[in-house]
Amino acid sequence: MAVFAKVVESASFAAAARHFNMSPAMVSKHVRTLEQQLGVQLLNRTTRHVSATEVGQNYYERCLRILGDLEDAERAASDLQTAPRGLLRVTTSVSFGAHQLAPAIADYLVAYPDVSVDLKLRDHYVDLVQERIDVAIRLGRLADSSLIARKLHNAEMILCASPAYLAANGTPQKPRDLTKHQCLIYTYTAPQTWTFADASGKAEAIRLSGRVFADGGDALLALARKDAGVVLGPDYLVGEDVQAGRLIRLLPNYVTPDTPVSAVYPPGDHLSAKTRTFIDFLAARFARSRPIAQASGNGKDVAQSLDGAARANTETGAGAPPPVSPMPQ
Repeated sequence: MAVFAKVVESASFAAAARHFNMSPAMVSKHVRTLEQQLGVQLLNRTTRHVSATEVGQNYYERCLRILGDLEDAERAASDLQTAPRGLLRVTTSVSFGAHQLAPAIADYLVAYPDVSVDLKLRDHYVDLVQERIDVAIRLGRLADSSLIARKLHNAEMILCASPAYLAANGTPQKPRDLTKHQCLIYTYTAPQTWTFADASGKAEAIRLSGRVFADGGDALLALARKDAGVVLGPDYLVGEDVQAGRLIRLLPNYVTPDTPVSAVYPPGDHLSAKTRTFIDFLAARFARSRPIAQASGNGKDVAQSLDGAARANTETGAGAPPPVSPMPQ
């Protein structure tokens, strides 16, 4: 089973042979024996390529779960469950990984010297089970699934633009004024609207108008710096520019829903010590963070009102690609 799974993963008998320190012929024999036992063809073979059949792909996915359970059982029987050590596989979006998670990982590795980290930065949905990811840090509301999620904190969303852009195009005074501006739009925002609430808590959704779409937060930030339009971005991405005056915060009497940040991991009876300590470390770190303050006056009350409408489910994870926020990366 393990030999077959490695052949599918690497699409190569030779690579599987090197992994298990056996000959390609022996690997092929293992797979043929398995096919004979099951009475099905698991692999399509050519002189240059190996791929799983439809039956083989289904069997491979089940093999991954079984092998994962076996690995968990072996880990549970060792001190890996009590002492954080080994390789921790983590994934998150590109911008959040660069701006927030990478510095946190550096500090975590100092605290836990027996753990190493494989960080995968992806702006698309990652199947945790398929790619054997220990924990994903996801932004935005989470869809219900069998995965487990723990909310870490909320990223404040900030509307801003450069001084030069505002000098040339005027400063919006109300959310509806944004319909006359060039909004820098996160590609996966669906529907393409930004939501604002006034001091009374009344929410208003504004349909976006703009000529630029991008699927990454850093690209939208760069465009805003170059006077290309108005951006709605998370505090960790635009906060430094706002504090330095390179970008000006807009509509200070209105607030937008925060973006929840959650740790998501596959279910199981035994959460490894490395995963548990990493999630606990992030939760404590974010609890100490100081986001840019919301607008004065009733801003806090408005934020709580919006949060009630956009609160993420912290008991279940995201088995399907999660709905996105205006610019979660």
